[in-house]
Amino acid sequence: WGCRSRRDRNRGGADSAEGGRGGLGDFVSALPPEISSRIFSGLDVESLCHASVTCKGWHRVIESNERLWRHHCLAVRAVCQREIDCDRGNGYSWKITLLRNYWKSKVKQEWLSGKYSNVPSQFSLPEKSMYPMDVDTWGEILEAELER
Repeated sequence: WGCRSRRDRNRGGADSAEGGRGGLGDFVSALPPEISSRIFSGLDVESLCHASVTCKGWHRVIESNERLWRHHCLAVRAVCQREIDCDRGNGYSWKITLLRNYWKSKVKQEWLSGKYSNVPSQFSLPEKSMYPMDVDTWGEILEAELER
């Protein structure tokens, strides 16, 4: 599925993209941009981030495609509308906006859904239960908790 490893590029021979099987090269560069985009659009946020560091070709395609990041950012917006709108208003790209708010949205969703209601002690909280959030976000969480 991806770019050849450094070892394969240096080794050449039958396993290289130039000779032999030929299928080990960067398939993304051989596809029209619309198809590459369609393939990458099926990935979740974490997989998309991992794919973007696979090789330079994938990085170029993924990083330059605002539509890929916008799609995920709008999903996060369901939980972090104020934060997303503020970041976009401040001129951040869809990717940066998503990266600034992704984990916050996960933690905020868990707090808002009541996952941390009635926790017996701080040691019962999962590792990613806290995230730096602004006063308005904690206000939303407190309001939800008081309504329960």
